[in-house]
Amino acid sequence: MDKLRNKKGYICDMDGVIYHGNLLLDGAAKFVNWLEENQKKYIFLTNSSERSPRELQEKLERLGLHVGEEHFYTSALATAAFLKSQCPSGSAYVIGEAGLVGALYNAGFSMNDVNPDYVVVGETSSFSYEKILKAVKLVRGGAKLIGTNPDITGPIENGIAPATRALISPIEMTCGKQAYFVGKPNPLMMRHAQKRLGVKPEDMAIIGDRMDTDVIAGIESEMDTVLVLSGVTTPEIMNSYPYRPTYVLNGVGDIPD
Repeated sequence: MDKLRNKKGYICDMDGVIYHGNLLLDGAAKFVNWLEENQKKYIFLTNSSERSPRELQEKLERLGLHVGEEHFYTSALATAAFLKSQCPSGSAYVIGEAGLVGALYNAGFSMNDVNPDYVVVGETSSFSYEKILKAVKLVRGGAKLIGTNPDITGPIENGIAPATRALISPIEMTCGKQAYFVGKPNPLMMRHAQKRLGVKPEDMAIIGDRMDTDVIAGIESEMDTVLVLSGVTTPEIMNSYPYRPTYVLNGVGDIPD
C-alpha cells in the first residue's frame, strides 16, 4: 500500500467508486481529503456522459465534497474532442443528456435529425422506440454510429441500470454495423487524463469498479490499477477475467493511511 500511496497522480472513476446515484459511498470524503492534504494530482475520469464537469462538481458539492471543476473529465468531452478532430463543424443526431449535447455544441457541432454525419448515443433516461427507429434510419442512410462508452450497465442507488452499450445494441443489430466507443478503455480517454495531470504512467494509478473498462485501461496504459468492490464488480466476477488488478480494495477509503 505504501507504493500506491506514494503515487504522484490518480485517475479515479466516479460511479461505484465515489457514489451510487445520489448516495455518497463510505470513505469517499476521507479519500478526497487525503488527495488534497497530500497535494496529489488527480482527475475524476468518468464514462458517464450525462453531466458536464460543472454539474459533476455541483453534485459532489451537494454530497459534501469540495472539488474544483478542473478535476473532471467525461466521455462526453472525449467524444466531442474526437469527433471535432475527425469532422470539424460536423453535425450529429444525439440520443443522450445535456452533458453530451453541450460538449458537442462547444466542439462546434450542430444538431441534425435529417442527414447528420454521426449518430451519437450516451446514457439517457429518455430512451425510446421512436429514437431507435430514427437512429436506425440515419445510420442506414450513411451516418456513422458512435457510443460515448462501452459500459453495458452502471450502478444506481437500488442496483444497476442499462448503460450506453446496452442502449446502442438494438441500433447496431438492426443496421448490422458496430459502433465506435470513445470512453474507457479506449486509450484516447487515458491520454487525455494523463496530459491533464502531466504525470508519467509509472507514477500514476487508476481507480475504478470495473474490470472491463477501468482495470484493462490501466493495464494497457502501463499504470497500476486499483479495483474497488463498492461498484458492480464482485470477487467472483473479477476472477472470471484473464487479467488482474494490482490492488483489490473494499473502497477508496482504504487508500489513506
